[in-house]
Amino acid sequence: MDELSLYVLDIVMNSVRAGAKNIEILIDEEGEWLTFSVKDDGCGMTEEQVKKLSDPFFTTRKTRKVGLGVPFLRMLAEMTGGFVEIKSVHESVSGEHGTELLAKFGRHHIDFIPVGDLTGTVMTLIQGSPDIDFVYRHRGDGFDVNLDTRELKAVLGEDISLAEPEVLAWIKDYLNGQYSGGEG
Repeated sequence: MDELSLYVLDIVMNSVRAGAKNIEILIDEEGEWLTFSVKDDGCGMTEEQVKKLSDPFFTTRKTRKVGLGVPFLRMLAEMTGGFVEIKSVHESVSGEHGTELLAKFGRHHIDFIPVGDLTGTVMTLIQGSPDIDFVYRHRGDGFDVNLDTRELKAVLGEDISLAEPEVLAWIKDYLNGQYSGGEG
């Protein structure tokens, strides 16, 4: 994968497969660093699974025997002076569960990969999983983009899916408007 947006998509799809109903995607690219985090309320991982995430030959998927997303993401972050950190709760006394991934990249490093099409990534996630509640925030030099699908669902009601073409077109215009400095 040669764009950060594709890693965001991969990480969030892991959250979807883990049964998450709420997923928060935060990206901050102000100053010297780009940080992004994905936080979910999915089933979480055991401590052993979290430790194995750096191993490209470890995956929980049944369709293939390798899982390269997190190891490559970690390598790309470290090449720019950054890091990847994963915290997960699988089972707890309080009943809490979920996973949070935090990645940090040196924005001005020669090995920093392009950010890519984050609007397309968000739209793909919503279209593929319209019942999941996504919170998306992307801050950068001169923009602050926000989308909370719970707010959209409250306005649209239960009868209209976020995966409807007209709704997705509106979401695209809304996000692009925020990126270009408009209100969306």
